[in-house]
Amino acid sequence: MRLTIIGAGPGGYVAALRAAHLGAQVTVLERDEVGGTCLNWGCIPTKTLIASVEAFERVKHAGDFGIDISGTVTYNLEKIRDRKNKVVATQVKGIKALFKSAGVDLIPSRAELLSKDVVRAVLPDGTTRDIMSDRVIIATGSRPAGLPDLNADGDVVMTSDDALKLAKVPRSILIIGAGVIGCEFAFIYRSLGADVTVVETASRPLTTEDEDISAIIEREMKKTKIKLLTGVSFQSMTKTAEGVAKVRLSDDREIPTDTILLSIGRKLNSGNLGLDLLGIATGKRGEIVVNDRMETTVKGIFAIGDVTGGTMLAHVASHQGLAAAENALGGHTIMDPSIIPAGIFTSPEIGSVGLREHQARERKVGIKVGRFPYRGLGKAHAMGEIAGFVKIIAEAGTDKVLGVHICGSHATDLVHEGALAIRTGTTASELGHMIHAHPTLAEGIMEAANDVHGEAIHVQRESR
Repeated sequence: MRLTIIGAGPGGYVAALRAAHLGAQVTVLERDEVGGTCLNWGCIPTKTLIASVEAFERVKHAGDFGIDISGTVTYNLEKIRDRKNKVVATQVKGIKALFKSAGVDLIPSRAELLSKDVVRAVLPDGTTRDIMSDRVIIATGSRPAGLPDLNADGDVVMTSDDALKLAKVPRSILIIGAGVIGCEFAFIYRSLGADVTVVETASRPLTTEDEDISAIIEREMKKTKIKLLTGVSFQSMTKTAEGVAKVRLSDDREIPTDTILLSIGRKLNSGNLGLDLLGIATGKRGEIVVNDRMETTVKGIFAIGDVTGGTMLAHVASHQGLAAAENALGGHTIMDPSIIPAGIFTSPEIGSVGLREHQARERKVGIKVGRFPYRGLGKAHAMGEIAGFVKIIAEAGTDKVLGVHICGSHATDLVHEGALAIRTGTTASELGHMIHAHPTLAEGIMEAANDVHGEAIHVQRESR
């Protein structure tokens, strides 16, 4: 079986390796670098920067832990940037080594679909090479979206790709959009000393998350002096003779800033592929329409990841890649999108999976809710990380866990216990009665589960 994969991001490269393991002859066409957005301009570089920022913050507060440090504590931007680049380069090298060991043929090129059986690779020098294929997987991903009246120049106006280059830390930065990317960068730049303002058209940041999560992030932003402006939108920008940008908002407020970061979502890379030529159906945003087997409307051609317009997370693309690879080779793997854990690396972290409380109200689902604060955990006090909480949503009738939402230290690691509980149909009572090691942050999940029934031990209650 000859399989051609267009794109080597977290969906494409995983699909390539899975298909090779199953015996396919795999060719991958990638116009940029293996690893895609996640590895080169997203997940990995941002988390590497966040690790440096967290180390900086720990050193600044070492005195709270009885550690005396003399002299001025500062950071070296060049070394932070070099470390980020080294981490990315190591991961890129690792994927290429996996390709080599699995016999995957990687061709640096952009791709055009000539027919369902032929994919044209357009090489950097303009020459072409036609690849005969029995099956095709499209994994072309997405790119940062822009605004019609605000062109990114990589200096005064940046996309998230530009921000990761970390050429400098501006005195002030205005971030347009309080979604995942905007909020993560807000905490990064604030820790590095920038004056940060975040503008969001919605009434709260991180609208994809539970309302209680948004409230905690708003509070932590205020504590760290990140200015959050909600219910307003960008209107226009002018530059002064000194090069300072002046941004006018929908409420007529004008904000001067050295730098603007556009963080308003992503555009799908579905253009210039030849989809129309083959009759592959797309949606209003250009998303490639697929079924639950990740197959497009043309038999034998599959699509995965961001370009399908679903949940734009690297691990979703990877699982879709596994499904598509197996199905392309004759399998019958169904991609289940109902239980997808998500991690947001703000300060504190956020881990969430399943139903949000506001979604339960909208769907008129009967629920019971349990909560437990981090400040009730001995481990959190020992770590000096008492900000945050664990929240568990259970179905009122069956007691099955429907949602787990954590805001606090290591939330992105802890949330997977919640994902497993939802997947296996575990009840809040069962989760609460499972013995958790002490002292750990995971005890917060146990306590929140018990709080669903008013049985949490480490919660002060009014005496009767």
